[in-house]
Amino acid sequence: MPVYALLVTALKDPAHVDVVKMWSLPDGLSLDSFKTVWPQLLPGFRNSLILTVPASLISSLLGAMNGFVLAKWRFPGADIVFPIILFGMFIPYQAIIIPMFQVLKDVGLWGGLDGLILVHIIYGLPITTLIFRSYFSGLPDELIDAAQVDGAGMLRTFFFIALPIAPPAFAVSMIWQFTSAWNDFLFGLILTRTEYWPITVALNNIAGGQTVPFNQAMASALLASIPTLLVYALLGRFFMRGLMAGALK
Repeated sequence: MPVYALLVTALKDPAHVDVVKMWSLPDGLSLDSFKTVWPQLLPGFRNSLILTVPASLISSLLGAMNGFVLAKWRFPGADIVFPIILFGMFIPYQAIIIPMFQVLKDVGLWGGLDGLILVHIIYGLPITTLIFRSYFSGLPDELIDAAQVDGAGMLRTFFFIALPIAPPAFAVSMIWQFTSAWNDFLFGLILTRTEYWPITVALNNIAGGQTVPFNQAMASALLASIPTLLVYALLGRFFMRGLMAGALK
């Protein structure tokens, strides 16, 4: 029902948008609302793409390294390190926003996208580590032993044995991280300057006024959701396979 309201309102002629007729089909399809909001969304759209792509890739790769070591390359204290990493999943954004702001200010990373990318990489490590640890737990130990017999060390085993068979886990991690970074509002608003605000802030500026142009708000929301829908469409077939990997074991 919300998606239906989103579509019919966004595609109506602006003159025919009315709360009373919100559920009625448009008399004719109109793209005027999209043409109006796209120039306002474009800077935030570009900023969000610059943010989410490297944040998703780097966080997933680092999580894969963590997960492989914790699953297959046991070391003293591994049972302590893993819970400490997972603890980061339970820290709410609001609890760390002030010290994070101060740290980024001190190191000169506040205000731009580089600092925001770093924040999302680090904040995503707990969940990406958990995803890959669960996935690599199902990797047969015989593969690791065979690699060691052939003279491969930890890094070589990871890059030539573990990574090539981990696309499902990468799909889960990438979808999770891309969606999380794309939908972020709080970090993007507080940790960047106006010219680097992500699309969620731009969307809020359109829909958050005293007088809400419903057709523009709906068109903006539809445009803002397209990248995440594309990611799910492209990687969705790997999602459940990667999500359940290691669960039975």
